[in-house]
Amino acid sequence: MPRPANAGNSGSQDAPAGRIATNDRSAGRDTLSVTDNRTGRTYELPIENGTVPAAALRDIKTAPDDFGLMSYDPAFTNTAHCKSRITMIDGDKGILNYRGYPIEQLAEHSTYLEVAYLIVHGELPTRGQYEEWVFSITHHTFLHENMKRLIEAFRYDAHPMGILVSTVGALSTFYSEAKSIFDPEARRQQMVRLIAKMPTLAAFAYRASVGMPFVYPDNDLSYTGNFLNMLFRMAESKYRPNPVLERALDVLFILHADHEQNCSTLAMRAVGSSHPDPYSSVAAAVAALYGPLHGGANEMVLRMLKEIGSKDRVPGYIQRVKQGQVRLMGFGHRVYKNYDPRARIIKQIADQVFEVTGRNPLLDIALELERIALQDDYFVSRKLYPNVDFYSGLIYQSMKFPVETFPVLFAIPRTAGWLAQWEEMLLDPEQKIARPRQVYTGSPRRDYRSMDDRM
Repeated sequence: MPRPANAGNSGSQDAPAGRIATNDRSAGRDTLSVTDNRTGRTYELPIENGTVPAAALRDIKTAPDDFGLMSYDPAFTNTAHCKSRITMIDGDKGILNYRGYPIEQLAEHSTYLEVAYLIVHGELPTRGQYEEWVFSITHHTFLHENMKRLIEAFRYDAHPMGILVSTVGALSTFYSEAKSIFDPEARRQQMVRLIAKMPTLAAFAYRASVGMPFVYPDNDLSYTGNFLNMLFRMAESKYRPNPVLERALDVLFILHADHEQNCSTLAMRAVGSSHPDPYSSVAAAVAALYGPLHGGANEMVLRMLKEIGSKDRVPGYIQRVKQGQVRLMGFGHRVYKNYDPRARIIKQIADQVFEVTGRNPLLDIALELERIALQDDYFVSRKLYPNVDFYSGLIYQSMKFPVETFPVLFAIPRTAGWLAQWEEMLLDPEQKIARPRQVYTGSPRRDYRSMDDRM
């Protein structure tokens, strides 16, 4: 587009620019007309896929040497930083699709490894492709023996997520070809290794934290069955996971495989944009997931339910939430303004798990909390519905997972999503090294004074 008169150089040679609006109404059909009240000029900004290119704002100036306008969006609440074909969320309608497939159908019919293949490759596998994929993942689960010594070097009470961040990053030193990120074969090999080795790293981190010997992978078991084996096997010669719990964990892994541009995915893309090996980028994503506002949310739900203590104390807690004294954990979501579709699936899975493990004593409190909240105008008007974290913690606890491992259980399945997002970013010609702008609010220019002259 031509620039407005006297607009000057925007400083972005390849970005779409705004232009002065014309009287031709058809010319503005896919544009947004913006009038700068400082100058009286009207600009037309292009609209594509429901977005306005931020670089087009640069042409809105008050003088030729003016930098131009920027958009200001703390926490990226209304900013699209990429185009993606992986995951689609319609938060108002409560829809979550992977590569176009509804999460409900995948959770009912697929395995986690089939969904991981879909997310990474873009299509569901044929039988032959699936068998080859499962074989590759299964036969890359073992770790170099040096990794055991690295894990053993941590304190006995080290948090499993802290160990996971370190060991994932350390994997890059074992595979020199991992830096060849634009070699498709080398890139795909690292993706297989990461998806395969994450459960082993996680299980070893857990066993080390409780002072138990490591259990090596069993290639005869499924992806989730093998993970349960490495976590919980004791003296038995052959570990046989309970099929109900094995399937429940598989479904939970499917539900956590990807979720658009969340905090850890943003970290994966941002770090990956500087072109390190994928292990380093995944380590950054795991570190982002370590935070209680991301991977630790289901732990906060358990703490809340324990604080409430009994079903009859739920109404009192609800009143405290309304008064702003406490937060209602596990309700509401940055994206969903409807019932989180993953929460509906997890609620069904919970019933199956509790038939095996026994009813979690916190479940009655959770159900009563949900019942009251969904009938209360205070929560309904604010579109606060249960999210994926509300019931997942109850399931993990009933399956004997320590609370410290909850974010680890999140990191394992999300690895497939992180890697798919990373590869998509690498191959996107519009992407460059991440470098957001800032709004400087500090001191104006001032001259240095010697220490004796300072007050």
